[in-house]
Amino acid sequence: MAAIAAAPTPPFRADVVGSFLRPASVKAARKAHLEERRISAEELKAVEDAAIIDVIRMQEAAGLKAVTDGEFRRAWWHFDFMGMLDGLDIIQREGGGIQFHGTATKADVPVINGPLDFPDDHPMLEHFKFVKAHTSVTPKISIPGPSAIHFRIAEDDIHVPEYKHDAEAYFEAITATYRKAVAAFYAAGCRYLQMDDIFFAYLCDPKIREERRARGEDPDWLIGRYAKMMHDAIADRPADMLIGMHMCRGNFKSTWVAEGAYDPAADAVFNQTGVDIYFMEYDSERAGGLEPLRLLPKGSKRVLPGFITTKTAELEDLDDLKRKFDAASKYADIDQLGIAPQCGFASTEEGNAITEDDQKRKLELVVKTAEAIWGGV
Repeated sequence: MAAIAAAPTPPFRADVVGSFLRPASVKAARKAHLEERRISAEELKAVEDAAIIDVIRMQEAAGLKAVTDGEFRRAWWHFDFMGMLDGLDIIQREGGGIQFHGTATKADVPVINGPLDFPDDHPMLEHFKFVKAHTSVTPKISIPGPSAIHFRIAEDDIHVPEYKHDAEAYFEAITATYRKAVAAFYAAGCRYLQMDDIFFAYLCDPKIREERRARGEDPDWLIGRYAKMMHDAIADRPADMLIGMHMCRGNFKSTWVAEGAYDPAADAVFNQTGVDIYFMEYDSERAGGLEPLRLLPKGSKRVLPGFITTKTAELEDLDDLKRKFDAASKYADIDQLGIAPQCGFASTEEGNAITEDDQKRKLELVVKTAEAIWGGV
């Protein structure tokens, strides 16, 4: 009997952030279960399972060596994971939506009602195991980074006195929760875990920095403290587990929240977090210049500049992408670079204003770009 080939191991030259447009079957089934109560949770899962197998095959067919479940079992990129933690609930509140340019999300609000912890039966462990069982390449799961809890939860929505009155106790509780999550995903077989930690990029936006100052917070100190949370949460991981980190400036129905170059956060991100692979939005002028890449330390760390957008259908030109990598290589070694889309295709279940065919072509371009520049993925 021939030996079964081992799955390729990251980092890869071509990669993907994680979320994909929800197919009509999943949208209909979620509505039938969550809103209309017409089908059971088991029936919803069966629909999700079939759609996830399809999206895994789509990623594999495009040539990717790391695949996700498209986040098909979620409504949000972050709140689902957060709401499954002990001590944290997602409630609905009028006016509670997140404001994007020209639109707002539904009014889900995270609230801390008890001590934070990562439960042994967190549902996303099983979500990951399903992907692992249905692919021959590297299974990956994306979860929100530690800063999502601190950044997204208002002080008035923290109902644990210790967290409310002792900032360090709150940071340490978040860190301990994530340290336990990292260990649990490793035990579930995960060797490639991605943290979507977009608030490093948010804290580079002059308006958001001013908002934080108005709350009595130094945005530069906060960037450093977020970096320490990430570092301490992942520091004890085994050597064969890689951690990716995605940064963007908001992604909802093809709109955005923040703008500003990475300069205020680059040193902390590259040199204080301990992360292995960086997914960095670079599809518009809102991301600023490539100069912050100069702070990437020499060695094995890798940056995947997101020159390919998920917000619009227009396909980027391969020669133009090559020129952008020539520019990036002036600041970071080309051998420490790769390519991924700037963000997910559907950071929430609503999805961006593109089609599934557009999405497929973008993935194929990611792989084609990697093959043209590095000779493979």
